[in-house]
Parts: sequence; C-alpha cells; structure tokens
Amino acid sequence: MKKIVVNDKMQKGYEYFLSEKMGEAFDFDFRPELTPKEMLELGVFCGKYMTDGRNEFPKEWFEKAKLSPERKNCDLNYFKIKASMPLSHWREKGWIYKEDPRGWFQWYCRYYMGRRITNEDKRQIKRWKAFKRHLGAVKNNCRKGDFDCRKKQRQALLHWAYDSRKI
Repeated sequence: MKKIVVNDKMQKGYEYFLSEKMGEAFDFDFRPELTPKEMLELGVFCGKYMTDGRNEFPKEWFEKAKLSPERKNCDLNYFKIKASMPLSHWREKGWIYKEDPRGWFQWYCRYYMGRRITNEDKRQIKRWKAFKRHLGAVKNNCRKGDFDCRKKQRQALLHWAYDSRKI
C-alpha cells in the first residue's frame, strides 16, 4: 500500500493509503462517466477547485486542466455558468466528510487514486447515484445536443462525473 501525505491550504499532515490500483476496483454501483482528469480538462467548479493541491495527484491530471488559482472564473466551466453552491452551504448541510474538506470531488479524486473508506465510500456513492435524477430532467426537457438547454444542470452533472455532453 502506498501512503499519501497531504499538505495544502485545507489539510496539513493528513495521511491516507492507496489500497487499489488507480481507476480500478470501483464499487459495482459506482460507474462515473468521467475521470477526474477529464473533468478538470472540461472545466468544472469555475477553475478554483484544488489549485493548491496538485502535489497529491498525478501531474498529467493538471496538464490541460482549466484552473484559476486566484479567484473563481466560471468562464472556465464547460458550459460557462456557475453551477455549484459555496463550500459553506455544503458544510451547513452536513455533506462534508472531515477527511475530505473540499467535498465530493476531492473524495472522488482520492477514490479514483485507490483510497477506500468503506462507510464514506458508500455514503458518497449514494449521493452520486441520487444526483443522476438531473440526467432525466435534461433528457426530458431538452433536445439531444442542445447545450443551451438547462446549462446549469448540465454543468452540475459534469461536476458529478456524469457526461452531460452526451444528452
């Protein structure tokens, strides 16, 4: 098992172990359509996500990533629209796991890398599956490929590793 030590703005000295090979051994119910690398290249979270945490993840994830280290820039999002709530909202709802203070995408990146935390993995996969309802809303209300229809929902789906460009 490989040990990862995290030292960024939100975590100092946090350690975790990779028990699976990167991108493999996912839970049967968890089949994301996009990898973290693909999400970062498409443009998610207004470019602000994990700009200080690059050392934790493979360099190639960031080679073509659309990032904005200084401030949010929603023009970097694939659909050029803000589609997420602030971290404070996620904290108020109790959706933030203490070991992943940046939320779902941080969990997904670490899961993709090979970290496994049984109860947290189950909780996050359940949240990911619940978000799929937005796919139905786009399919039911938009013509296929009409990217001007429900842009906010389409962008939010990208944030959850659903490839809304396919609907």
